Amino acid sequence: MKVAASSIARALLLGAVLSQLPATGGLAQGTCPPGMPPGVFCGERNIAHATAGTYALDPDHSSVLARVSHVGYSYSVFRFDRVSGTLAWNPDAVASTKLSAQVVTESITSNVKGFASDLASEKFLNAPRFPEVTFVSTAFRQTDATSGKVDGNLTLMGKTAPITFDVSLIGSGKGFGHPRLGVRASSWIKPQDFGMPAMFSEAIEIVIDAEFVRNP
Repeated sequence: MKVAASSIARALLLGAVLSQLPATGGLAQGTCPPGMPPGVFCGERNIAHATAGTYALDPDHSSVLARVSHVGYSYSVFRFDRVSGTLAWNPDAVASTKLSAQVVTESITSNVKGFASDLASEKFLNAPRFPEVTFVSTAFRQTDATSGKVDGNLTLMGKTAPITFDVSLIGSGKGFGHPRLGVRASSWIKPQDFGMPAMFSEAIEIVIDAEFVRNP
């Protein structure tokens, strides 16, 4: 049976493309899309590329979201725009890794016009008296190659309570200029633990997307 040369070429091209696809689809991890400028290295979901050192949170590529029940009908999503943090990362002894992070309370945003100011006021988060929300880690517990749990203490509205974040690696690598490391973390808090108003009766989900850049 004869096979046209064009069919063979198409088959070879398809095989080359498929060889670059991971099990979940899309480009192979670490493969940058076409058109990226020279010197930009895309992240790979491989913790081996997260080199040891002290990393600073990149506020331009990080977000802190609070998903709050809207009186049982849906979840309202509030974002805090001003965040900072430091990660002392040790891949050879993950348990010794340290993290501290700060969120500016008054930087909260809302889709509801004018509501962000109310949330930051004395009626709710009381930003004038408690200008920062802080988190300080107490333990890192790796559960598999790309995920783990981070225990720590969260301080909100002057009250401190323990919290555990489920953390998964998004990507790590050479970055651009300095190595980078990105993760997603999530947890739930009880509003009553922090003295929040009674209207916040249901648990609040905290979702964090954080990108860190290694200090020189």
